[in-house]
Amino acid sequence: MISTRVSVIVMLVALVNGARNGEPEDDIQPCAKLNTSSSVVPLGSPVTATCVIREDCPAFVGQDVHIEWRLEDRLLPSIPAANQSSRVSEVVIPSFNHTRASLTCCVQASPAQVLGGVEIRAGYPPEAPQNLSCQTNLTYPNTLTCSWDPGQQETHLLTEYTLHTEIWDLNKNYSYKLLPGVHRYTIPRSDFVLFSEMKICVKAVNELGEATSVPITMEPISAAKFDPPAITKLEAVPKKNGCLKLSWRLSQHQSWMRSCRLNLEVRLKTADSSEWSDHPILVSWIRPSRPVDQCRLLHGTQYLAQIRVRYHQSPWSEWSSNQSGVTLESAPAGRLDWWMKVSEDHLQKQLGIHLFWKPSKQFRANSRNVSYVVSAQKLPGEKGKVCSTTEKYCTFQAPRRANKVYLSAVNAAGRSTPTEVRILLPKARAVISDVSAVPHDNRSLLVRWSSLDSSGLTGFVVVWTPLLDSDLSLTQFEITARNQTSLLITGSFEPYKPYGISVYPRFKDGIGLPQTANAYSRQKAPSMVPKIRVKKTWQLRIELTWDELPLDQQNGIIQSYKVFYRNENGPVSVVNADPEERRVVLKDLSTESPYEAFLMVSTSGGSLNGSTIHFGIEPLDAVSVVMIVTASGVALSLLIIVTVMTCFSNHRRLKGRFWPAVPDPANSSIKRWTSQSTQDTHLGSDSEEPNPMYLSHLSFLDLPVKPGKEDDDPWLSNAEDTSDLGESICGSPFTPGYSGSNSDSVTYSTVIFNGPCSSPTAKTPHVYLRSESTQPLLESEESFTPKCYQNMATGGMTKGQCFFGPCDDCVPEEAADPPILWNDFPFLRALAMNDEKD
Repeated sequence: MISTRVSVIVMLVALVNGARNGEPEDDIQPCAKLNTSSSVVPLGSPVTATCVIREDCPAFVGQDVHIEWRLEDRLLPSIPAANQSSRVSEVVIPSFNHTRASLTCCVQASPAQVLGGVEIRAGYPPEAPQNLSCQTNLTYPNTLTCSWDPGQQETHLLTEYTLHTEIWDLNKNYSYKLLPGVHRYTIPRSDFVLFSEMKICVKAVNELGEATSVPITMEPISAAKFDPPAITKLEAVPKKNGCLKLSWRLSQHQSWMRSCRLNLEVRLKTADSSEWSDHPILVSWIRPSRPVDQCRLLHGTQYLAQIRVRYHQSPWSEWSSNQSGVTLESAPAGRLDWWMKVSEDHLQKQLGIHLFWKPSKQFRANSRNVSYVVSAQKLPGEKGKVCSTTEKYCTFQAPRRANKVYLSAVNAAGRSTPTEVRILLPKARAVISDVSAVPHDNRSLLVRWSSLDSSGLTGFVVVWTPLLDSDLSLTQFEITARNQTSLLITGSFEPYKPYGISVYPRFKDGIGLPQTANAYSRQKAPSMVPKIRVKKTWQLRIELTWDELPLDQQNGIIQSYKVFYRNENGPVSVVNADPEERRVVLKDLSTESPYEAFLMVSTSGGSLNGSTIHFGIEPLDAVSVVMIVTASGVALSLLIIVTVMTCFSNHRRLKGRFWPAVPDPANSSIKRWTSQSTQDTHLGSDSEEPNPMYLSHLSFLDLPVKPGKEDDDPWLSNAEDTSDLGESICGSPFTPGYSGSNSDSVTYSTVIFNGPCSSPTAKTPHVYLRSESTQPLLESEESFTPKCYQNMATGGMTKGQCFFGPCDDCVPEEAADPPILWNDFPFLRALAMNDEKD
C-alpha cells in the first residue's frame, strides 16, 4: 500500500491575530502535520494516522499539549508515539467501515482546537466485467453494440471502463473509454469488418485496482440479428398430400445477403388452434431464394405459418407475420364417437331417434368442408340414406325391426369407412344415483355419480346441454368406462346459465334410465324475486304463494325461499319454504294490527329480497261460527246416511259400484246366447249393416316373414330375424279404430293364419290356439281348459264345429263334413268375413 503524507495547515487563533497585526501571510507556518497510511483503503481494513505539533508553534510555546483524535464526531483513543514528546500522537483504527469519513487531530481544550484533518475513502477493487456480448445491427448504418455486466458487488469508488478491440486481419487495435456508470458501447461501422474476426474485451479500473473481462472472439456478421423475414407464399404441393410449399425472403434492408446461407426455423398451427407447435422445424444452410417444403401435415387443413432466421449462431430474428395455406384434401379417416337417444312410438310402430356424434381421437376430417351421412345400409348410395347434414346430430324415424344404422363422414375427396351404430332401445333399469355437478373452474365442471353393480353394464354416457337453448347442436357427450364414477367436462360454459347434465348407463342390449342434475359454472343472486300473494285466509292463519322463478332469471340453483313478516309492533319472524312447493302458511297471527311481509330468494351465489306486501287478519263474528258448525254437522249426517244405505241396499247396480264382480275366464263362453240373439246377428243381405255384437275383440297377428330377393326395403338388409308374436296387429272389424291389444276386453283364443292378415285367404286350415287370460282367476276356483263351444239352439255339433277345446260328444262321423254354420258362431264369423274381404 502506497503511504501518502497529508499536511493540513490549521491556523490557530493567535497566529491569525498576529497576521492581522501586520505579519505577512507568507510567513505563516502550519502548527501540525498529519500523516496517514492511505486516504483510500479497502472497506474494513485498518487505518493508521500520526499527528505532529511543531515545537516553535507560537500558540503552544512552553505549554504541555494533550492531543486527541476524532472520526467524524466520535472520539478515538490515542497513544503517544514511542520515544517522542507529548507533541506527537498516533491513532490506529482496526477496521474502517465507512465508505467516506473525516479523521481530525485536535488539542484538548474547551472547546477543542482542530489542528489538522484528512478525508479517508473506502471501497472495493473492481470485479472483472461479466457476460460480455456484442450484436451487429444490419440496418443502415451498420453498427456493432457491445454490453456487459459490471458485477454484483458495489465498489463505492469511481470505476472507469474501457472497451478494447483488435482486428486480426488488419492488425488494428481500438480503445473506447466510457463515461462513469455506462456499461455498453456502440462501435461505428468504420472500426470493424463484417466478415473478419476480432477480439473484444473490457477493462475496469479504480483507485484500488483493475480487472479485465474474459475476451471474446467473433465475426461481426455472426452476431447480427436479422430483421423479421417475410413469407411470400404458402401453398399446397401438387399431387402430394399433407405438404405445403413455403416461399420466403429477407427484409428490404438485408436483401443484399440473399446469396448467403442462413438457418431457418418454421412453426405451424392449424387455423382453429390457439397454440403454435412446441418444436419449430429447423432448416439449415438455405438461401432465401429457395422455397421450403413442409410435409407430414393433416390433409385438407388450413395452417398458419411463421418463420425466423439467423446466421450461424447469431441471435434469432423476431418471428415473421402469419401466412395461411391449405393442404390437399383426402377422404376422411377414422371412426366417429356416437350417442343415441331412442323413443318408441307404439301407435305408429316407429322408433324416434336422436343421433349425436363427434370426432374420435383417431378421426381426421382431411378437409375443411365435411358433411355426415346416416344410412340404413353399409354400402354408399342414395338408397337407404336417412339424413345428410353438416351438423353433428340427426333426428329420424326407423321401423321397430331396425337394429343398426351406419354413420359416415363425406368430403369432396371421398367418404370415410362407415361407423356402425347399433340402435340401443331404452331399458327400465336404474343403476345410477346421486348425480352431482360442481364447478371445477370457469371452464369446467366436475360430475360425480354412484352406480350399483349390474350384469351387462358396459359403461356410462355423460350428456350435457344448455337449458336455455334448445339447439341440438349444443348437446355434448362423453363416454366413460364402467368402473368410472366421475368425469371432468370442459367447454365454453357461460356463467350464471343453467346446464342439464344426465348420466346414462350403457348395457350390451340397451340404455338404462338416466339420472339428471342441473349445474352452473358460476352463480350469483337471482335477477328478480316473484311477487307473493295471499291465497286464502282462515281463522288466525294465512297462506302465501308465489309463481316459479323463470329459469333465465335464477342465475343459480335455488337453495331456499324465506318469508319475512312482522306486524307494526312485533319482531320480525322468518318462515322457510320448500323450494318445490312455493307456499307457506303463517300461523298464530294477531287480528289487532296489519302485517307486512316480503320474500327472499337465495342461491349459493347470493340472495335478493322482493317487494313488500301488506295484509291483515279479520276476526270471526258469531254468525260465521254458527254457519261453520251447522255446515259441518249436515255434511257428517249425509255421510252416515249414504254409508248405511250402501251397506244394506239390495240394488245390484249400486252394489256393483262398490263390489264389482270378478269374471272367471275358465268358465267363460261366447256361445251363451239365445236363439233370438242368433237371429239378430244374421245378415239378411250384403247391403244390410251388421247388427252390433257385444263380443270380445279379435286380434289379427302378423308373424314376421323373411323378405324375398325382390323386396327392396333398405331396413330389411340390417334387421334381425325376430319372431315376436304381436309385431303387427290388424284391427277387428267390430272395433273401429282398434290398433292393438290395449283394450279392456279379454282375448281367450288366438287364430294363426299361414300368411299376413292383408294377404289372400289360403286354402290350408287355420291353427287355433288358446291364449292366457289377461285377468287373474279367483283363488277359490280351479283353472281348467273350457269345453268346446256348442250351439245351444241345436244341441248337437259335428267334428268341424269343435274349435277351441275337447268335447265328450265329439264323435267322428264317417259321412262328409257339413259346411260350418258361421251364423251360429258370430265370433268365428268375423274370421270368415275377414277372409272374404281379402
